[in-house]
Amino acid sequence: MRRILVVEDEDALCTLLEYNLEAADFAPVIVRDGDEALMRLREEEFDLAILDWMLPGTSGIEICRQIRARPETRALPVIMLTARGEESDRVRGLDTGADDYVVKPFSIGELLARIRALLRRGGHGEDDALRAGDITLDAATRRVRRGEREIHLGPTEFRLLETLMKRPGRVYSREQLLDRVWGQDVYVEARTVDVHVGRLRKALNRTGETDPLRTVRAAGYAFDETYG
Repeated sequence: MRRILVVEDEDALCTLLEYNLEAADFAPVIVRDGDEALMRLREEEFDLAILDWMLPGTSGIEICRQIRARPETRALPVIMLTARGEESDRVRGLDTGADDYVVKPFSIGELLARIRALLRRGGHGEDDALRAGDITLDAATRRVRRGEREIHLGPTEFRLLETLMKRPGRVYSREQLLDRVWGQDVYVEARTVDVHVGRLRKALNRTGETDPLRTVRAAGYAFDETYG
């Protein structure tokens, strides 16, 4: 389930967005001030951010600037949400790095369509492909290749590899992988992660090939940042 950070201080709008995003099968995380938003962006991962321009603490435009400045969040799709409708304000928001700009009041249907379009496009990057060494994962076509060889993965193994490749070197605990790959509302034994990592390794690696997946004892798993 795609996690969407919503940074908005208007209670009624927060409630409206949370309800409609959940109904559209997204997982919204509602934050009401800019400083908390920056903290959450440092500690958690999101698939898209919706930022109000005017916020308590750090402004939405400054959050966007910091998102683009950090390698870990540079490709995060960003929609600016604001009452500012002047062309100069829209240009400023886009120049700061926002991918899209929605002026209040707005249609929920239009906002959802823009969210889906950005997620299909892969956000701020050139394409939807993740590459490391001789492994390429294309989120748009749901295909994985290692060199010239196509790797056939089940949906769970694909999401697992995608999660690990997005943050090479980061160690994910089993619980974090369960939340990211299976979803927070699904009960699955933590050891299930081990089974799927084993299947992923079997699909990725042939004799003599370097295993890009690293097991960190008592901690979890990572995609080896030195791989390739």
